[in-house]
Amino acid sequence: MKISTEMVKELRSQSGAGIMECRNVLLEVKGNIEKALQILKEKGLIKAEKKAKRATAEGLVEAYIHTGGRIGAMVEVNCETDFVARTDEFKELAHNVAMQVAALSPQFITKEEVPEGAEIEPETACLLLQPYIKDPSKTVQDVVVETIAKVGENIKVSRFARFELGS
Repeated sequence: MKISTEMVKELRSQSGAGIMECRNVLLEVKGNIEKALQILKEKGLIKAEKKAKRATAEGLVEAYIHTGGRIGAMVEVNCETDFVARTDEFKELAHNVAMQVAALSPQFITKEEVPEGAEIEPETACLLLQPYIKDPSKTVQDVVVETIAKVGENIKVSRFARFELGS
């Protein structure tokens, strides 16, 4: 089957994967873009799992102040190299995570940080388990994994702080 350039462009814009990877997956699924997206997502998860043990000593601190200046958040998001920390994808992730913290006020980053016996709902109290504010069909962890697949490095949200006037 012949795979058109437009099909590759469309899959690449939706997935963020490389041109050849998109072409090869489209050939594998005979041009079915939905199946190709699913395969690329699974490959992204596998890539993220392989990178999960790598050290993340670089990154950036991002701040978000909501309109009106009454709520704000700061997050530290880490990656492996300063090169990736300067990419648009990484900067966008850090900004969106800061916005997520300001909007939904999580208490912990991961479920593992929740104290034993604490009576909280992990899906709302843990940042990485919360529905992503820009696409509620995904969790924040899903967005982090997608970014790991795009940039090719391990990424971790290390810490955050949320500020609200009067609280």
